Amino acid sequence: MSHYILIVDDEPSIVTLLNKYLSQQGYVVSAAFSLAEAREVLAAKEFHAVIVDQNLPDGKGIELISEIRMTSPTAAIVMITGLADIPLAVDAMQNGADNFLTKPVDLKELSVFLKKSLEIVSLRRFAKTSDRLKKRGPIFFGMSEAMGRALEMVQLAAENEGCVLITGNTGVGKGVLARWIHDNGGRAAGAFVEVSCPSFRGELLRSELYGHAKGAFTSAVQDQDGLLEAADGGTLFLDEIGDMDLYIQAQFLKVIEDKTYRRLGETKVRRSDFRLICATHRDLQDEVAAGRFRKDLLFRLQMLPLHIPSLRERQEDIPALVRHFLAEYHYRYRDLSPDIMQFLVSYSWPGNIRELKNLIERAALLARDKELKRQHFTGLWDTAHADRAARPDTIDALEQDAIRNAMKQCNGNVARTAKLLGLSPATLYRRIKSMKSGDA
Repeated sequence: MSHYILIVDDEPSIVTLLNKYLSQQGYVVSAAFSLAEAREVLAAKEFHAVIVDQNLPDGKGIELISEIRMTSPTAAIVMITGLADIPLAVDAMQNGADNFLTKPVDLKELSVFLKKSLEIVSLRRFAKTSDRLKKRGPIFFGMSEAMGRALEMVQLAAENEGCVLITGNTGVGKGVLARWIHDNGGRAAGAFVEVSCPSFRGELLRSELYGHAKGAFTSAVQDQDGLLEAADGGTLFLDEIGDMDLYIQAQFLKVIEDKTYRRLGETKVRRSDFRLICATHRDLQDEVAAGRFRKDLLFRLQMLPLHIPSLRERQEDIPALVRHFLAEYHYRYRDLSPDIMQFLVSYSWPGNIRELKNLIERAALLARDKELKRQHFTGLWDTAHADRAARPDTIDALEQDAIRNAMKQCNGNVARTAKLLGLSPATLYRRIKSMKSGDA
């Protein structure tokens, strides 16, 4: 990656020397010979670092530091000053400069200073990005009534500390919602620790959660912290808790109630103040009836139950989700042709939102920023062709099913159905009339 450097100095010979040297080091260099010119350049372009001389024709370089910090808070600032101005340079560092050099400038020393300063830039940008990611904005899962009710519960969960149990089929976004609840709750500054219960069975899950002491089992060659310790002050997310072994469930129930635990092979009682969020695609009531899940643990987990409906249960959300994902990928064409949208609405989506999102991303990659067409939705159209071969009706069988399903969802309201399918009401009326004449 190229780093862009601005040199602010009124001596052309120094600017030429620094420009030549830094360009040879791989930097992209710009120059300004006064405060006014520097302000103009900084307003037009962002720089990774600014090398500024203290004495300029229209003022002091120190005046520029606070301005740079306001407009480019992550930029590195190196001040160049004469020996007599060292106290002023120290003051400049206290006000935001990262380093200072005295004249005559040692080029190798400048190179070292720049490298260190740019490392500071990287750290600042990482911290800024991390802060932005923690402060996640609203999530979009659709605008259907069913999803609206679910998102009300998501908001309630973020505002409270109670245990959350998220249920729903694979791919509906349970993990995404768990993370959003954490990031927008009172423990956002703490860790979000995710554990996939099916990935660790029996003693492996116990060791993962509680940690172990050296010698607790054959391969325990040293003490190991558990994820409960990592989640202290934050959130523990147990994905697919319905796959947790029964004897682990019994132990974990006590952990939830007391917030205490022991490492494997250790008698010392440890504490962890964690917030618990769980998720499962299983019906835990059925699991209780089958003897595979503890009823008392289920009661404890259901303080804030949250069910995410499958995509096939809310097909009216599909057009909006498609446009949302295309916008997320910054794709030029946000509207699909009616026949493609009809197919997407009528498809069963066994993989739910995850499958839809992956399909849209793949189609966008295949289309290469051109209008999306059938061939870009690889795989799905095979199902449509099979339907056509089995039912060669006057109107495409797939389109008929899509219209019938949409009319049913919209309680026969033609205007709402047209909006759902991406058609004009007049076009929909014509197709309904054609369907009726075919049925006759």
